[in-house]
Amino acid sequence: MTNAKVRTIDKTAQTMEEKLNTLRAGVLGSNDGILTVVGVLVSVAAATSNEFTIFIAGLSDLLACAFSMAAGEYASVSAQKETEKAAVAKEAKLLKTAWAEQVAAVKAHYVAKGVHEQTAAAIAADLMQKKPLATVVRIKYDIELGHYLNPWDAAYASLFAAALGGLLPLMAMTFVTGPLKWGATILAVALASALTGLISAKLGDGLVKRAVIRNIIIGLITITIHYGVGKLF
Repeated sequence: MTNAKVRTIDKTAQTMEEKLNTLRAGVLGSNDGILTVVGVLVSVAAATSNEFTIFIAGLSDLLACAFSMAAGEYASVSAQKETEKAAVAKEAKLLKTAWAEQVAAVKAHYVAKGVHEQTAAAIAADLMQKKPLATVVRIKYDIELGHYLNPWDAAYASLFAAALGGLLPLMAMTFVTGPLKWGATILAVALASALTGLISAKLGDGLVKRAVIRNIIIGLITITIHYGVGKLF
C-alpha cells in the first residue's frame, strides 16, 4: 500500500468559488438591505410624518438587517466549511486504509469522462503518487484542498452590503423634504435595486436586463405593500 502524502497547499490565492461566495453574500445582503429598510421606512412614513421617528426606525432596521444577514452568512458558510473538512478527513483516512479503492475511484472518474481505460489508469497512478488527498477530494466532492469557504469573508461582505443597500433609501427619506420626498425614495430604491440586479446578473452570467427589471419591480411592490400597511394604522 502506498502512503498518502499531503503536499503543502498554497492558501494565498483565492479560488473562483471563494471569490464568488463572497460576492454572492454581498449581493444577497445588498438586496435584503434595500427591501427591509425601505419596507420599514415606508410603513412608518405612511403612519406618521415625524421625521425623527422615521429616521430612527429606518436606521434601527438597517443595523438590525446588516447584523442579521452577517450572522446568517457566518453560520451557513461555517456549516459548509465544517462539512468540507469532515469530507477531507474521511478521505485522508481512506487513503491509509483503502488505497486501492481510492485509486480505482480516480481511474473510474476519468473513464466516465471518456478517457481510455489504460490512459485513465496511468493518469490515476500519476495523480495519486503526486497529490493523493487533493486528487480524491477534488474528484469526489469538487473541493480544492486548503481552499475552504471563509465564513468571515461572507459575513463581512453581507454586513457592509446590507448596510450600503439600505443607506440610499434611508438618506432619501431622511434628507429630502416636501413633496419630493416620496419620489426621491422611490428613485433611490429603483437605483439601488437596479444596481444589485446588474451585479447579480454579471456574477451569474444571467440576463442583465431581466435581472434589473425584476429587482426594480420587486422593490416597487415592496414599497406599495408597506405603504398600504402603514396607512392601515
